[in-house]
Amino acid sequence: MNSMLESQDETQTPTILSGSITRHFLPRTGPFLWGIMFVIMALAFALELSLGSVWIPLKDVVSILLGQNNVVEEWRQIILLFRLPRALTAMLAGAALGIAGLKMQTLFRNPLADPFVLGISSGAGLGVALVVMAAGGLKWSIFLEQAGLAGNISLILSATFGATAVLGVVLGIARRVESNLTLLIIGLMFGYITSSIVQVLMQFSLEHQMQSYIAWTFGSFGSVTWKQITVFAPAVVCGLTVAWVLVKPLDALLLGNGYARSMGINVSLVRFWIIGGASVLAGAVTAYCGPIGFLGIAVPHLGRIILKTSEHRRLVPAVMIIGATLALFADLISQAPGTQMAMPLNAVTALIGAPVVVGVILRRKQMMETDG
Repeated sequence: MNSMLESQDETQTPTILSGSITRHFLPRTGPFLWGIMFVIMALAFALELSLGSVWIPLKDVVSILLGQNNVVEEWRQIILLFRLPRALTAMLAGAALGIAGLKMQTLFRNPLADPFVLGISSGAGLGVALVVMAAGGLKWSIFLEQAGLAGNISLILSATFGATAVLGVVLGIARRVESNLTLLIIGLMFGYITSSIVQVLMQFSLEHQMQSYIAWTFGSFGSVTWKQITVFAPAVVCGLTVAWVLVKPLDALLLGNGYARSMGINVSLVRFWIIGGASVLAGAVTAYCGPIGFLGIAVPHLGRIILKTSEHRRLVPAVMIIGATLALFADLISQAPGTQMAMPLNAVTALIGAPVVVGVILRRKQMMETDG
């Protein structure tokens, strides 16, 4: 199958916009392009550590990371206690959302599919809301800090369960409908339903619980501590590992379920692992960072545009890098370096992701007109 995909990629690339094959001759991705992506990600990481309300020179950032003592102690505390965990969280969350969106787009062969649109993130949000409302008089950040390891794991499990439950219902309905557009609308409706349930729960919650939950919906990478990263990072790594293991089935699914079955792939089992992996990724990110929008839908498209391929063996690592890079830049912009103010992270990701989605839709329309 690898040889088939390799020969196919040299002449034509599967598009997941409609499950068809575009007639474009595409070059292979060279090491130079991979090097550029790594350099840009490293630059974003360095700027995330250097810029903020307090500017720290890059040479001092490097000295702190290398454990040298010839730096200002206050800067060391800022980097190690606040900015470094924030940067690592942004990278993990960006990679997780990008991969979750990629798997959803491949599974449904729909360019607008992502964890948020199909209700996964909304379901995860409902699971988190139930935990928040059950926390009693504790604020969200205080609850996370005092919950301990068991509480943090239960938080991810509740978010993952909510995400899986919503998508499971959507997939159950999907067996009765054939249109991807219909399925997309159903996913959106379930997203609205879960949001409505959350609003009902908020009516019976305390005022500070409502404020805590609303602040959580804005999205943030800065509330995750080192203790929480010990749970968050393994959960994301597990979800990313599942995606890498499924690169061959994902390639086969691009050409339809019938083709995948003809290659000896158990479509039902693969679909289960795709959904489970995407739910863990979306659930973990939503639990700790809030419902981060647009990264899951925009990053996979940027990966296809940059690499000029839909082969998952190369697309999966590229999406991880691009997702991590965009998340770092979005978080950097949201902090408004040099000022004491901060913007909602979701507002910044929308400004970045929405133009990408519009461009994909316009490009698809142009391709259809050309083919016609």
